[in-house]
Amino acid sequence: MTRTIIFDLGAVLIDWNPHYLYRKIFNEEAKMLHFLENVCTPDWNEEQDAGRSLEEATQLLIERHPEQEENIRAFYGRWDEMLGGAIEGTVEIFRELKESGRYNLYALTNWSAETFPIAQERYHFLGWFDGIVVSGTEKDRKPFDSFYHTLLNRFNVHPSEAVFIDDNLRNIKAAEKLGIDSIHFTSPEALREALKEREIL
Repeated sequence: MTRTIIFDLGAVLIDWNPHYLYRKIFNEEAKMLHFLENVCTPDWNEEQDAGRSLEEATQLLIERHPEQEENIRAFYGRWDEMLGGAIEGTVEIFRELKESGRYNLYALTNWSAETFPIAQERYHFLGWFDGIVVSGTEKDRKPFDSFYHTLLNRFNVHPSEAVFIDDNLRNIKAAEKLGIDSIHFTSPEALREALKEREIL
């Protein structure tokens, strides 16, 4: 019996994409992509999600790529410009789950502790969760087992009674290894169907 729904946030409930900012900075798509693939890379960003300070991360890249200093500083200096809107279809599903009163609702997110307050101010629905576990605060992140266990232990969640929703297949596989039924998020419509199949909606 499902008692708990665990949501990822970025690309599930919140539209976050560095392209939104860097398309304003670079006049050519190829240059922007090269910068994000070779300078401010996803692997570099994940270290901030795991607790590295934004200042340390920024200085590290400036030392490696001094010619890109201005563009590197923009990553966190103008970070809020990477935030799009809420993913409304998923927010509506979240609302229905909340209003049903049948489930405990948690978020398990890879997110820097220093930027997460910006999202909390912008997206009111983050206040609907019964609890949020932020990787940057815990200094741990998906897909490591220990990060999932932090949520399970903190909120007394049994894996067999939970459903986990994430857009990253790597994170889905990690949750499934722990015995958590998981839904690979591709769209709000597909999520709704998956929840209906499980008789959750």
